[in-house]
Amino acid sequence: MKPRRLLPPERNAMPQFRYIAKNKTGERQEGVLDAPDKRALMAQLGRMGFVPISVSEPLGKGGVAPAAEKAKSSAKEEPSTAPAKDPVSAGKKWFRFEKTFRTKPRMKMSELLLFTSEMSDLLASGMTLGTALHALAQRKTGKSQDAIVTSLRDEIVQGTSLSNALAKWPDSFPTLYVSMVKAGEASGQLPGVLERLVKHYERVLSAREKVGMALVYPLIVFLVGFGAMVFMMIFVIPRFSAMFEELGGTLPLPTRILIGMSKGLIQYGWILGIGAFFGFAALRRAVKTPAGQEWKDRFLLRVPVAGNIIRADAFANFAHTLGTLLANGVQVLQALSIVEHTVGNSIIAKAIHEARDRVTDGSSISRPLSQDGVFPRLLTDMLAIGEESGDMSGALEHIGRRYDNELDRAVKIFTTILEPIMMLVIAIGVGFVAVSMLMAVFELTSGLNA
Repeated sequence: MKPRRLLPPERNAMPQFRYIAKNKTGERQEGVLDAPDKRALMAQLGRMGFVPISVSEPLGKGGVAPAAEKAKSSAKEEPSTAPAKDPVSAGKKWFRFEKTFRTKPRMKMSELLLFTSEMSDLLASGMTLGTALHALAQRKTGKSQDAIVTSLRDEIVQGTSLSNALAKWPDSFPTLYVSMVKAGEASGQLPGVLERLVKHYERVLSAREKVGMALVYPLIVFLVGFGAMVFMMIFVIPRFSAMFEELGGTLPLPTRILIGMSKGLIQYGWILGIGAFFGFAALRRAVKTPAGQEWKDRFLLRVPVAGNIIRADAFANFAHTLGTLLANGVQVLQALSIVEHTVGNSIIAKAIHEARDRVTDGSSISRPLSQDGVFPRLLTDMLAIGEESGDMSGALEHIGRRYDNELDRAVKIFTTILEPIMMLVIAIGVGFVAVSMLMAVFELTSGLNA
């Protein structure tokens, strides 16, 4: 039997990592394992039922220290002329180039709320931060969430604070979230902070759902009515037009207008579609500029009913967010800076920014907010009472509940008004088509009878 040829040990050996972990009973475990990298080591420890606490840097191949391995490899190197191109290396470079264009994982707000709620429950039950993240990383909830939680766990194992680990994912964890977690770490009240964040994001999601549900039915009515009008203009009106031409006679003015609109839509509809597309794209791009964003936000605030919804939502968000930050020990100036970027309206954000500059000069919060006329008098008066009593968080919470109720009323009024308006617009359009056709039929039949 031909002897089996074995590969040199150095070719099969992997880097070694020294780890410290806890088993299922909570006992401390130390050891050395072979793994391609730290991520693979974490997975291996998880399969063994261990919760990693710390992992060292790789010891090198086959237990050789990195420095010694580098010296050994450099001693074996021979000088050469121009190196040949390695297709494998080129492939790796192309892979790295491709990876740069991949979309970075991102948590939706619903996923963020679920993650925060689970973290709050686990920490409140007495579980350590590393153990809680390890437990969440073992669940298969979604690709984005799994990747982010695994990254957070690895960062915590390596000694990074939770706030710094969260800050590496700005698309998933806003500044408000990171700042509050940082305050919770400093005060030792991280479970309570996470619980407050859960309540905050529940309010935000509830407000979004209210506005979204209020717009669903009117939007469906508008789309159905608009689709019906386009269908009649393209397929129905041309048949009536051909019939009217065969019968001859003079058509009424509304009928001639309707037929002209139908012919124009058929002949130039694609031009109108392309123009509408590029016009919408240009408008959207212009709105993204600072001047365009300010113009849009100012215009929306002036819309009779929609403006009330935007104000109520922004003021409720302002009060809840500022109250939550101040209750968790965040300084006033830092809290105002965070709130400035969370209200969702550039006009209100500008007023907060200017008020923050005045607060820097030593005045209270309520007085600077009342100078621009953006914030209502009732809000600033209630805030002033909170400043005098020393209970700013309580006053802001009361203000937030008031504007939550105001948002509910504004949404109901908006829905009540918008639905009949949409129905009226559709009825006018359909009625115009029907009347124009009937007028033409009566006109032509009367001419034939005469």
